[in-house]
Amino acid sequence: MLDSLIELNRMRIVEIKATRWENDRVKTLFFSDKLCSNAKAGQFIMVWIPRVDEIPLSLSSINMNGSSSITVAEVGEATKALNRMKTGDLIGIRGPFGNHFEIFGRKALVVGGGIGMAPLMPLIRELLNESVEVKVLFGVKSGKDLLFTKWLEELSSKDNMELIITTEDGSYGLKGLVTDLAERTLSSERFDVIYSCGPERMLYKMFILAEEHNIPIEVSLERIMRCAIGICGSCVIGGYRVCRDGPIFKSKQLKEIKEFGRFKRGFSGEVEPI
Repeated sequence: MLDSLIELNRMRIVEIKATRWENDRVKTLFFSDKLCSNAKAGQFIMVWIPRVDEIPLSLSSINMNGSSSITVAEVGEATKALNRMKTGDLIGIRGPFGNHFEIFGRKALVVGGGIGMAPLMPLIRELLNESVEVKVLFGVKSGKDLLFTKWLEELSSKDNMELIITTEDGSYGLKGLVTDLAERTLSSERFDVIYSCGPERMLYKMFILAEEHNIPIEVSLERIMRCAIGICGSCVIGGYRVCRDGPIFKSKQLKEIKEFGRFKRGFSGEVEPI
């Protein structure tokens, strides 16, 4: 067990095998790594950008044709530097870390918001491989913010998956919030489980809907993570460490976390409203 943890935490240098722009500010980087090829949907890795920083990123694909990937939304110095990288460039990785989504039941509702679709993509593939009937609701602000278009079209061509896309401005798919669509969907259909990732306000709404309909939910939470092995405490939420106890949290845990959907802590530890 200890040897395994040491191996996961050891920095490995990998070459970027290919890249793909998902939209104007989101890019997917593909690489090969033995440990990542055995990861589970929902797990994350620490990515070191030489001379810049190390940041946590979810795996957006796992062992697809020998490669895995991360998908990066440009929000700061590290993500900007990462998105400027090209095929042949080198990055450092540690992990995969954290727990993962658990697959059960025969019918699942998957709700993603923006870049939150990243850890849900491997999950959708696992669900389909297990012959689970999947309904995917994917919400973005505008059509220009869509991502994973090619993958989603490929997956939605399968018999046991339905995909519905919403945009807040109505520029693509249905107009409105994805949580409003989820509310209507849950009023007319029964699901065995809900999986979700996206902005925390969205996740809190999905948790409330799951409670109202008595359906178990698993969500992927995001907090500042520096060490990824439970030492630094920067990712503590309630009595949990997101890097070790998460990033996937279930209904029972979410009920215990008073700050869930309400506030988080910034880089200097100050409280920030969600």
